[in-house]
Amino acid sequence: MMSRRWPPFVVGMAIAVTMPLLAACDSGGTGDGGSVSDPSSGSSGPIAVEVNQSRDQYGKQAILLQLTNTTDAPLTVTAARLRSTLFADDISWEPSEGGLELPPRQPKSLPAILPAAACETSGDASPELNARITYAAPGKEPAEGITDASDPFDVLTRNAGELCLATEVAAVAAIVLDPALEVAADGRTAVVRLVITPATPGGSANTLTIESIDGTTLLAEAPSDPWPRNVTIAPGDSIRDLALRIRPARCDPHAVAEDKVGTLLPLRITVGERQGSVKIAASNELRGRIYDFVTAACATAG
Repeated sequence: MMSRRWPPFVVGMAIAVTMPLLAACDSGGTGDGGSVSDPSSGSSGPIAVEVNQSRDQYGKQAILLQLTNTTDAPLTVTAARLRSTLFADDISWEPSEGGLELPPRQPKSLPAILPAAACETSGDASPELNARITYAAPGKEPAEGITDASDPFDVLTRNAGELCLATEVAAVAAIVLDPALEVAADGRTAVVRLVITPATPGGSANTLTIESIDGTTLLAEAPSDPWPRNVTIAPGDSIRDLALRIRPARCDPHAVAEDKVGTLLPLRITVGERQGSVKIAASNELRGRIYDFVTAACATAG
């Protein structure tokens, strides 16, 4: 594969998303990512690069850079950067200290936080995607290789779209889950409140419509008290407080213990020309209350 140099990147501003840097972990897939080539020789390179995303990263705008050592000797990786036209800055990974050993023929997944999306290009059908890897072979000085990378599951396109939608929604209204949880007397259902605070007039000219609210792997609506639909909000409107009666979506023994996304409430929203899902995360306080509620409600139903 021929090597290509990147053009200078343009720094953009949008909502910043933060999360702790996870330890590098092994991944079971390989994929068909491009191989890193030595920029000085243009020869076929030793590292294949692919984009993926773990379940617990979904909705948090963090991804995995999966690197596969295609050689028969270990390589030490000290930096990995991905350049996509969907984002205003590089998607970067660097070890906290030293480097990461990449065993022969074995993929490893490196966590990386996504920068702000370049919303003017986030609708590109086939965004350009390049990787720049700094690595060292045994007994050799570090080298920097450049390659095309692959995104077989369209992770970057989906995340960029969600970031841009969230930015436009935030310009119209702030949407949060109240930390309180009102548990029914019988313990089988509870009410969580979605609080919508419209922006002051003079900012966004858009209105937003919450077309529907989806359940999660942990929570579902109570059939007798369905969640609201087609709620329209505009800047300058009064604060809205939507009471959502919830019930456990599942009661198997692993429902709470293995939960990753059960307290991320997906709202299907249209704002301006964008349409998609915005996930509203429960605070740590509310998350704990939801877990306690589901555990108790399932025990009562058992």
